Amino acid sequence: MWQERKLDEKPNFPKTHVSSFRGPSAASKTQLRPILSGGFDEVAAMVPPVTVVVEGRSICHRISLHKHGGYRSLALALRQIFIDNYNTNVDCSSSNNNSEEDEICGIDLSNAVPGHLIAYEDMENDLLLVGDLNWKDFVRVAKRIRILPAKAKSRKQKDGESNI
Repeated sequence: MWQERKLDEKPNFPKTHVSSFRGPSAASKTQLRPILSGGFDEVAAMVPPVTVVVEGRSICHRISLHKHGGYRSLALALRQIFIDNYNTNVDCSSSNNNSEEDEICGIDLSNAVPGHLIAYEDMENDLLLVGDLNWKDFVRVAKRIRILPAKAKSRKQKDGESNI
C-alpha cells in the first residue's frame, strides 16, 4: 500500500519499519512511503516469487518463498517439483508413518534434489548456498534459486593435452 505524503510531515512509523523512500529526485516535495503495520508477514507478501533454475534444463519454475515456513518446507517443494509428486501433508511427529512418509520426513536441503546442490543468487548477484542465512533474511535477499550438479562433469581430454 502506498500513500502520498508531503516531506514536511513527520511519519508515525515504528523504528523497525521503513520510514522513507528516496526516489530519483530528492528535491521533490512529495514522496511515496510504504505504510507497513504488520511486520514480516506483510513485507513478505510483497516479495515477488523467485525463479528456480536447474542447470542443464531449459524450463524454469517460480516459487513464492513467503508461502513457506522455512528451509524444510522449501526442500519439500523443490523435491515435489523436480523429483516426484509426493503428498507433502504428512505429520512427521507421528511414529506410525509408512516408508514413503518416513522418506518425506527425512527430506532437507541436502537431499531435496539428489546429486545437486541448492544455491541462490542474492541482490548483489553473489552465488551462495541455501541455508547459510536465517529464513527471514533469505526470503528478503534471494533473487534466484539455482540447482547445480554436485559434481562437475569432467571434460574429455584431447590427445596429448593435460587438464592442468
